[in-house]
Amino acid sequence: MSLDGRIDDCSPDRLVLSSPADLDRVDEVRAGCDAILVGARTVRRDNPGLAVRSADRRAARLAAGRPPTPLRAVLTGQGALDPAARFFLDGAERIVYRARPAQVPALPAPPVPGAAATLVDLVDPVVESLLRDLHGRGVRRLLVEGGTTLHTAFLTAGLVDELHLVVAPFFVGDAAAPTFVGPGSFPFDAAHRLRLAEVRQLGDVVLLRYRMS
Repeated sequence: MSLDGRIDDCSPDRLVLSSPADLDRVDEVRAGCDAILVGARTVRRDNPGLAVRSADRRAARLAAGRPPTPLRAVLTGQGALDPAARFFLDGAERIVYRARPAQVPALPAPPVPGAAATLVDLVDPVVESLLRDLHGRGVRRLLVEGGTTLHTAFLTAGLVDELHLVVAPFFVGDAAAPTFVGPGSFPFDAAHRLRLAEVRQLGDVVLLRYRMS
């Protein structure tokens, strides 16, 4: 996030907050996970591929009997995603979770061969329902990459083991820009502080790694 707590700006272009060294660290974290989760706005706004980029890391996963890239998942309230998004454009396993299935039409089938996603309708509470489904699929380590709504949902529910917060050395300065989290009732307050496990400089950004217990 920026120094003023923003994870993007309001321009049509993607805002790069991380340094090359931090992007490589994120790739390493991805390679160690079973699944990666983002929100629908992140798919629409950033169009992430969510792949493990390093050939060596992909090879290590294959050697361990795992797919080269973790399962990819997106949480959407409307179910409307662009089938041409990078999320759909390779043969990796992917799941689209719908939080309000009764209010939305069926998800359109992606036009790219082999790019079909598994569609799962969730029940309340949504985060717990999503995690139960992933656990049933063998997911034991989940990386939640954003954005604001997902960060807030997982943190307010107390369903996070570790938080990686990277601070970029500049301000966005736009009150309408998305923030790291939104308002909510967080279990981590002045009386229940997170434990700082690591501080690391990565180029011109700083990683703060917190443990929840």
